[in-house]
Amino acid sequence: MTMRTFLITGASKGIGLALAQALSDAGHRVVGIARHVEKVDFPGTLVSVDLEDRAATEQALATLAEQYTFDGLVNNVGLVRPQMLDDVHLDDFDAVMRLNLHSAILATQAVLSGMRERQWGRIVNISSLTVLGVTHRTAYAAAKAALISFTRSWALELATTGVTVNAVAPGPTETELFRANNPPGSEGEARYLSSLPVGRFGQPQEIAAAIAFLLSEGSGFITGQTLFVDGGASIGKAAF
Repeated sequence: MTMRTFLITGASKGIGLALAQALSDAGHRVVGIARHVEKVDFPGTLVSVDLEDRAATEQALATLAEQYTFDGLVNNVGLVRPQMLDDVHLDDFDAVMRLNLHSAILATQAVLSGMRERQWGRIVNISSLTVLGVTHRTAYAAAKAALISFTRSWALELATTGVTVNAVAPGPTETELFRANNPPGSEGEARYLSSLPVGRFGQPQEIAAAIAFLLSEGSGFITGQTLFVDGGASIGKAAF
């Protein structure tokens, strides 16, 4: 197995941290970016960057691109500001778009030249089941749908370079943040569970496994695709 070096945004918790651990366990080098890095048991190098700050993000990415030879990138960072349509404020909308989309473009631009030179690279954008429609997610679902569009466009642009671009769209996943908002026995938990044919939430390690495959040597003939890792929620209701 070839040891690769991967960059993950939003790497200090949840799916990002689970992926970092999985890649490290497989013998790869992992560099993570997150706003808060204190007291995080990270299996690699974790860099503190506020990805909402464009200048700081550009500087940090340029420095990292000089220090490391990145073989893969996972655009995982996300911002959610739930609002019903009547209550959507454009400042909030712009903030969600900026963090989810600007960071993905800047991070990809930072690592792309090196991947092209080596004729090998893996880019995975983390989208969401919400792109299929959900209340209170005007901004977030739009941003995550845009990441799917990025995936398809970039895959075509890079198709002959040895660089693949794919997306993973998780369904409800049992992260610390999810549980904080939907504790056991809550109405939120029941609502989310009712949408999952498998009858349970995803685990961060399960989402990480799907991402890790798309980063692997064996995924080279897959590009421009969106993989829903959602317990069947994207295909309908289970027959009871």
